[in-house]
Amino acid sequence: MALKRLTRQRKAVLEVVQKAHHHPDAAWIYQEVRKLVPRVSLATVYRTLEALVAEGYLVPITKAGEATRYDANLHPHLHLLCEGCGVIVDLEVDLPDLLGPAQRAHPGVEVRSVEVTYRGLCPQCKAALKG
Repeated sequence: MALKRLTRQRKAVLEVVQKAHHHPDAAWIYQEVRKLVPRVSLATVYRTLEALVAEGYLVPITKAGEATRYDANLHPHLHLLCEGCGVIVDLEVDLPDLLGPAQRAHPGVEVRSVEVTYRGLCPQCKAALKG
């Protein structure tokens, strides 16, 4: 995929998220992008994140009451939210068909997506409990 407008800011935001591997929020992304593009504004970073989501380059991870985080891993996968430290871990597992059964059971609705998040402990928090 080619970005519609490959501006310096868009390229920097995308690269920062792709290299992060920890599902960063906009505030963290902004701080990192400023190292590459010192004059970038927070508003530009937010607009750029929205554009990258709309164009299919990033996936937003939302949780009520918390900042949206961004995922550059576009392969189908699930997430584990660590109850110890709050990190989001990618889980590469075979995904069941959850859309089909819901649409068949409720033909009057249009199901567009499904979000499944596991909750538990990341390897570091699990090890800390044992230690």
